Amino acid sequence: MQKFISLTVLLTLAVSGLANAPIPRKSPEFAIYEPSGKQILLSSFKGKVVMIEFMFLKSAKCLNLARTMNKLNTELGPQGFQPIAIAFPAPGSDATGPLVGYMVDYFKLSYPAGYANKDNVDQYLGRAPIEALRIPQVVLIDRAGMIRAQSGGHDGNLKLEEEDYLRTTLEGLLKENPAPPNMPKRGN
Repeated sequence: MQKFISLTVLLTLAVSGLANAPIPRKSPEFAIYEPSGKQILLSSFKGKVVMIEFMFLKSAKCLNLARTMNKLNTELGPQGFQPIAIAFPAPGSDATGPLVGYMVDYFKLSYPAGYANKDNVDQYLGRAPIEALRIPQVVLIDRAGMIRAQSGGHDGNLKLEEEDYLRTTLEGLLKENPAPPNMPKRGN
């Protein structure tokens, strides 16, 4: 019995270590599917300060954050800020191109929005299967491609859902390595 308990504790620590990936850390590649089905890669935004919102389409909290991101995109986009919304299916629901397209049109989003499957989202976030899923999940990536803040996980920063805190954090990241003057803007 003692061996079983020891093995269980070690396994739990190993799994929780995956779920609590250190920050800062290099952002892995991630494929985002636009409503049209076209695939864009997260790496195509390198050189920008990227904010990703992993969201459920039927969550009022997620949709409110999408509106905040739209506002921040208008204000900070010219400085090199790039928001991205990525919907994934909530248990018993769907997150497909047409549904994401309706969201983009309804909220008049001025930034890329797409969808991905839950397994890819969990892998990107470093979320273990035993870890409770909290949405929205926010990830901030600096111009060098390093994840600098994340709202999910054991040590996640829930303030990343607040507009004032986000603005201050993003402005700080934008000042770290200013964008070249002729940097093209990518968006919808």
